Amino acid sequence: MISRRDFLQVAMAASAITGVSGIGNWSRLAAQQVLSQEDLLRFETTGNVTLVHVTDIHAQLTPIWFREPTVNIGVGSNAGLPPHVTGADFLKMFNVAPGTASAYALTDQDFAALAGTYGKMGGLDRVSTVINAIRADRPDAILLDGGDTWQGSMTALRTNGQDMVNVLNALKPDAMTSHWEFTLGLDRVNEIVEGLPFPFLGANIFDAEWDEPAYEPYTMIDRGGVQVAVIGQAFPYLPIANPKWMFPNLSFGIREERMAEVVAEVRDAGAELVVLLSHNGFDVDRKLAANVPGIDVILTGHTHDALPEPVQVGSTLLIASGSHGKFVTRLDLDVQAGAVKGFQHKLIPIFSDVIAPDPTVAQLITDQRAPYQAELTEVLGQSDGTLYRRGNFNGTWDDLLCNALIEEREADIALSPGFRWGPSLIPGADITREDLFGATAMSYPNAYRTEMTGEMLHTILEDVADNLFNPDPYYQQGGDMVRVGGMGYRIDVTKPQGSRITEMTLLKTGEAIDPARSYVVAGWASVNEGTEGPPIWDVAEAYIRRKGTVSIDPNATVKVAGI
Repeated sequence: MISRRDFLQVAMAASAITGVSGIGNWSRLAAQQVLSQEDLLRFETTGNVTLVHVTDIHAQLTPIWFREPTVNIGVGSNAGLPPHVTGADFLKMFNVAPGTASAYALTDQDFAALAGTYGKMGGLDRVSTVINAIRADRPDAILLDGGDTWQGSMTALRTNGQDMVNVLNALKPDAMTSHWEFTLGLDRVNEIVEGLPFPFLGANIFDAEWDEPAYEPYTMIDRGGVQVAVIGQAFPYLPIANPKWMFPNLSFGIREERMAEVVAEVRDAGAELVVLLSHNGFDVDRKLAANVPGIDVILTGHTHDALPEPVQVGSTLLIASGSHGKFVTRLDLDVQAGAVKGFQHKLIPIFSDVIAPDPTVAQLITDQRAPYQAELTEVLGQSDGTLYRRGNFNGTWDDLLCNALIEEREADIALSPGFRWGPSLIPGADITREDLFGATAMSYPNAYRTEMTGEMLHTILEDVADNLFNPDPYYQQGGDMVRVGGMGYRIDVTKPQGSRITEMTLLKTGEAIDPARSYVVAGWASVNEGTEGPPIWDVAEAYIRRKGTVSIDPNATVKVAGI
């Protein structure tokens, strides 16, 4: 295996070509207003294996706006490390000039203003154009989908994921793994998997009754004269983060020992390059890379991070390709005698006004959307400011949903789950039904109304905070922090579980939350079977229509300490 010193030298040389200088090229072109498809796709082909990675598309077939997070806190040994760097600090770390195309694509800085200059991003017809260009250069490139593909839009919800399956099949992936796919229900997942022309991988998915693998753990691919093993790793905490009753008799987990066994198995079978197609999340994969030898590349997903350069852990490269179709990663590897001798990497931004759509896939997307077009484009209201979701503590989309829950369901306090998925809207934009479903489309949307004591609310916040801020990544089991409406609190991310949340306050009175008192709480996306209530999109639509123009005040109700 290549030495750490030599690998670092290779990494530095490669990033000088397609990392820092690639970013600088975006900035120069953007300043001149001459972004071109040719420049975005330019790449110095190297080695004998090309990996192409997309992940966390969340059913976004067409171009979108998507604002990256303002706050992404790392704890423990990950504090201050990528991807836990945002805004101006991110620009400085990766030598990105403010106000440029790359600054717009990779951070939240001046998002609304730059959106007017650079437009929407993504669209799977544009993604197809990029993939076709890579294949024209390297015909045997390996395309891998990191999961969270079949969920997140109105059309995916109405078709039980079929629209996404049809379009992704047209892109011809070589393999995929999973997470939100299982919220379609186990029977539907298995029905789709049986018809896929490529492997659906999950080395960590077991039949709980028989304690045996439920899906293929890996696939072996011979490309460029190299035996490539692609191992799949589904989201390990599906039964905790999502409704277990939707996929009974399956167990997941990180299964570090199992991963080591599978890596050894594929190496014994002749694999010269071992790729982990993962939906663990970045910090979990960083720890896994340190603990399990023999993995050359981890294509990470779940946490929606977009990094313009690989992160190296020992001799393993961690690649983060963003979400919602904003980016496609190309990674060229020089594999000799079972070892990586060098690489070239590029995170390709999908500027939808610059990259021409693939006409065949564009027509396929039009066909998938046609039965729903009138519903998708119906205007419900307007947004006075930017609507976004990403961030550890609050996003304006969830502030809107919390306000709707409080007013429409006559509640004291509202809870909205800390999902990372969902496109953004810029100030002055119409809010269409498609936009609303982009933030709410899921298979357990019921908006409940119940009573909770102050003590129960504290317990809920503490549990979610530990899922996010436990210093051991293997105990980080969810998304971002639950969003709260009608209540403020203080959180110290350095404290242990049970001591992070203090100063809980009922906003409408300014009074401290009483542990013994009951409060009317409205929320949605409960993992409990049989939850009753209207779907969240009906609640939000009524609110938006009543308001006409939605204005969301800056949320200063969460005070964060320890960062």
